[in-house]
Amino acid sequence: MLPEATPQLTGSEKHLGYKPIRRTQMKYNELNLGQMEAIVNKLGGMDGVQRFLSGELVVSAVTKVWKIWKTIKLGTGFKNADDFRKAIKQSGMFIGDWGNDILGKPAFTAATEETEVDLVLVTVADLGFKDGAKRSDIYNRAIELGLQLCPNEVGPQLRLQYKDQPKGEWMFIGMEPITDSDGHLRVFYVGRYGDGGLYLYGYHGYPDVFWRGHYRFVFVLPRK
Repeated sequence: MLPEATPQLTGSEKHLGYKPIRRTQMKYNELNLGQMEAIVNKLGGMDGVQRFLSGELVVSAVTKVWKIWKTIKLGTGFKNADDFRKAIKQSGMFIGDWGNDILGKPAFTAATEETEVDLVLVTVADLGFKDGAKRSDIYNRAIELGLQLCPNEVGPQLRLQYKDQPKGEWMFIGMEPITDSDGHLRVFYVGRYGDGGLYLYGYHGYPDVFWRGHYRFVFVLPRK
C-alpha cells in the first residue's frame, strides 16, 4: 500500500462543509510529468502501457554493438617472460619495473598455439560511468555488455604489435590482475609518451581503485 497524504482544511473550509481529498503519493515521486510522458511514448502510448502491464510487451536492454579496434595474435612463439623481454628490447621498446615484475610471475601465461583476438578500446564513460568508477564495476559492466577480460598475454603482445601507437596515447589492459613481488595487484598498460618511447607498464589492479571517465581499457570482443 502506497502512503497517502491528507490535506489539512482551513477553518472556513470546514465551516462550509468541505471534505478533505486523500491523495496517493507516487513511490517514484522524483519523476516529473515530462519524464512520465516520455516513458508512455517509449512504450507506444497507452495501448503499449496496457500491453506492458499485462506482460504481453517485454522491455529488454538495447544490445551494445562494439567496433573492433584492433586484432592481434597470441601464441606467436614466445614461451615465457624472458622471450617477451628479449623481443621488446630488440624492438626498441621499454618495460617499466612493475610491468617487468608481473611479466615474470607464474600467473602470466602465453598461448601454446597461435590464435587471433579482436580487441575493443573503450573509455570508462563508454561503459556508462561518465564520472568514473571502481575497477570491479568497470569489469562487471564490460562483461554485462558482452565483452570479455583479456588473457594477460594481450599486454606484451599488444605492445609488440602496436608499433604505430600515437604519442600521448595509453590504455589499460582489462585483465585479471597479477600479484607482484610486493604483494600488490597489477595490470598491464600500454603507452607512448612525448619522448616517442613505446612502453609496457604495470599499474594498480585493486578492485576498489577508482578510474576516471576518460581512462581507456582494452577488452576482448568474442567472436560468434
